[in-house]
Amino acid sequence: MSEHHPNQTEENQGSSPVTMAVIVFVGAIALVVGIMLVAQFAIGSRSLGASDEKVNSDAAVKERIGPLVIIAVEAGKGGVPAAVASAATPPAPAPMVAMAAMAIPAAIPAAAAKASGGEALYKTACSVCHSAGVAGAPKSGDKAAWAPRIAQGKDTLYKHALLGYQGKNGVMPAKGGNASLSDAAVKSAVDYMVVLNK
Repeated sequence: MSEHHPNQTEENQGSSPVTMAVIVFVGAIALVVGIMLVAQFAIGSRSLGASDEKVNSDAAVKERIGPLVIIAVEAGKGGVPAAVASAATPPAPAPMVAMAAMAIPAAIPAAAAKASGGEALYKTACSVCHSAGVAGAPKSGDKAAWAPRIAQGKDTLYKHALLGYQGKNGVMPAKGGNASLSDAAVKSAVDYMVVLNK
């Protein structure tokens, strides 16, 4: 019986230049497909062929940066709006994060701009944040929280209410987020809140 002994040529047939070229080509294709899949995963739901015009349209940008919470207040009603009481807020947010998460302009009704007197403005606008402590606002009636603020003097309180302020504990948007309010109306609301919290 004769045994068949493979020669060197038969053993190396699997590594011919053509076979190696096919393996390299298939490997390159697999690498490109893998990179495309990783890129698709990294950019989320945006398709690889999406145009920048669609992604950067005004509507798309407004949707991405829109408010997380919109607080609706019925004019003439006091107390904490249900949206404020039920809104889940993260514990001790960074002041600017808290500000970004709020929809201050949407929260203040148009009637607040026409409110006469500090008490009326407080009830229609200021109480939205100061009743619930939104964004670190000192709560109405919390004399301990208000004492150091009142001690700074009315000029400082007016400045913070009119121009806005970012402190260690929270954020006060300029004019409470309603630029249509007059300086005199904001000052009268500050005066009312000082009396309320002394």
